[in-house]
Amino acid sequence: MSDSNAKTADTVMTPANIITMVRICLVPVFVAAIISPWPEWIGFDELDAWKSWIAAGIFVVISCTDWLDGYLARKRNEVTDFGKFMDPLADKILVTAALLVLIELGAIPSWVVLIIVAREFIVSGVRMMAASKGEVIAASWYGKFKTVFQMIAIVLFVVKENPLLGDFSSGFYTGLYVTSWVVMGIALVLTIVSMFDYVSKARHLLGFKAKASAPADPTPPAPSAARRVVEAAAARGMRIGTAESCTGGLVCAALTDVPGASACVRGSVVSYANEVKRDSLQVPQAVLDEYGAVSEQTACAMARGARAALGVDLAVSVTGIAGPAGAVPGKPVGTVWIGLADECGASARLHRFDGDREAVRRQAVEAAVETLRTALLDSGEAAS
Repeated sequence: MSDSNAKTADTVMTPANIITMVRICLVPVFVAAIISPWPEWIGFDELDAWKSWIAAGIFVVISCTDWLDGYLARKRNEVTDFGKFMDPLADKILVTAALLVLIELGAIPSWVVLIIVAREFIVSGVRMMAASKGEVIAASWYGKFKTVFQMIAIVLFVVKENPLLGDFSSGFYTGLYVTSWVVMGIALVLTIVSMFDYVSKARHLLGFKAKASAPADPTPPAPSAARRVVEAAAARGMRIGTAESCTGGLVCAALTDVPGASACVRGSVVSYANEVKRDSLQVPQAVLDEYGAVSEQTACAMARGARAALGVDLAVSVTGIAGPAGAVPGKPVGTVWIGLADECGASARLHRFDGDREAVRRQAVEAAVETLRTALLDSGEAAS
């Protein structure tokens, strides 16, 4: 699919979202496969010994669709708000259902499930509080690995009680039993660590630490953030660039302030005027007329345009309303869209920043640098 035909997030029924909904609908199938006497219902009692294996297979298939819908959403540039909400929810429904089934079967103690479910409630609450303040708390690698280890542990616990494996005197069963608990132990550690990571990032929202006040002048983010972007891009041999409107080149300034940035930073297109967005970044006039300069569509087009104009692998774009003027209905001061374009397409995320003009621009720079950092980490994980 060409960049000019890239789809926006306006359509809910995308292939990725359909797969997410199918994943949720398959959860009862997994539960029924492991806990109901379906072999007796269909007259094949000999299949009873294979129930746990069949259920484990269904669980693995459902789990794999989590990767598939994410891949399709990025590949087809169809990242939607509905998908952002339903995808993690589908994972939580699957994991919680599986753990409750394991309690019902006596395969796992209830305190394990209590820890995992309590973590999900706490993290969801922190996310909701952050969203109400217009902030986004980025997921860490702890959470991603937590989910992987939880799902592996569930599969192991599902099959370890299968009568075909023998009893505890069997060496194979003993090894599987120990492995199951080792993997579950790692999952529980990552569950707790990831929870504290979220709480730590939101401690200023919870009242544990006052949020730092904005400086008088917009300044680049902490050098360590930009430095990580530059080092990661240089290590992967990737070229990066920016397309900036309300930040006026501050994102690129933050990156080029890092020694050695010339190894990966190509430059920036500062498109403060709509005419520059159209002529230098190839943002279609129809997009500007229909959606406006501060929109998801324009942010995506700016990122794609910067990627083409600068000849880079990864481009970030910033377009927003820093104030004090410029607010329109539905787009108050502090509304900022940050886009990202790579070889798979472009996507954008809406941010709502508080404070005066300088504070909004500073926060936009920080968010843009963080967007690049996250994208580079994802590309590194995909390449490893």
